[in-house]
Amino acid sequence: MNDAPLTLSQRILYAGLGLGLFFGLWAGLSGSGLVPRQFLPGPLDVLDRMMQLMTTPFAGATLPVHVASSFERYIYGVGLAMLIGVPIGLMMGWFRLLDDIVTPIFDMLRFIAPIAWVPFAALWFGTGIGGPVMIIFAGAFPPCLINAYRGARFVEPRLIEAARMLGTGNTRTILEILLPAAFPSIVAGLRVAAGLGWQSLVGAELIVAAAGVGFMMVQAQANVATPTVMVGMIAIGVIGMAIDVLLRQGEAIVLRRRGLQMSGR
Repeated sequence: MNDAPLTLSQRILYAGLGLGLFFGLWAGLSGSGLVPRQFLPGPLDVLDRMMQLMTTPFAGATLPVHVASSFERYIYGVGLAMLIGVPIGLMMGWFRLLDDIVTPIFDMLRFIAPIAWVPFAALWFGTGIGGPVMIIFAGAFPPCLINAYRGARFVEPRLIEAARMLGTGNTRTILEILLPAAFPSIVAGLRVAAGLGWQSLVGAELIVAAAGVGFMMVQAQANVATPTVMVGMIAIGVIGMAIDVLLRQGEAIVLRRRGLQMSGR
C-alpha cells in the first residue's frame, strides 16, 4: 500500500475529480427523466434558487438571515456546553468523590439522543431560542465533559506529585498543571462537540424553531419546493465542513505547540 503523502496540487486534482463525478451523476440522473425534476432538480436549478434566496425572502427571511439565525443558536448552545462541560470534566478527573457522584447520572443522560429532547424542549420553550439551544447543548455537552475528564485522568502522575510536594493548592494545581496537560484532549473534544452541536441544531430547527435553515427546509418541504430544500442541505453541509476545517486547524496547532513544548523540556 502506497502511503506517500499527496502534494497540494494532487489533493486539489482528486477533490475536483470527485466533485465533478458527483455533480455529473446528479445532472445526468436529473436530466434522464427517471426521477421527476420536481423532486430532483439539476445542479443549475439549485444554484439559481440559491442566488434568488440570497436576496429574496422565503419563510420570512433571506438565506443569509436564516443562516445567521441558525448560527446564533449554535454559538449559544455549543458555548454553553463548553463552559459547563469542560470544568465539570476536569473536576471529575481531579476529585474522585465528584466522579462517583456525577458518573451514574451522566452515563444515563448521555445516551439520550439530542433529538429525543425535542418534545421536552418544545414544552418548555415553544419555538423560542431556548428550545434549539437546549437541544444543541444536549448534543455538544457529552464530548466536552468526556474529553476533559480523560485529559485530566491521564495527566502525568509525576507532575501532580511534584506540585503536592511543593505544597501547591488544588485550585492552582488545576489551573497550572491539570488544565494545560489536558488541553489537547479538551480541544479534540471541542471539535467533536462542534460537529454534534451543528447536527443537533438542524434537527431542532426542523421542529422547534420559527427561523433558521432547518425551519426554511420544513417550509419548503410543505410547499414541495425541492430546490429550496436542497439549498438548505447544501448550506448545512458547507457550514458544517467549514466549522470542522477550522477546528481541525486549531487542533493541529495546539498539538504541534504541545509537541514543541514537550520536546523542549
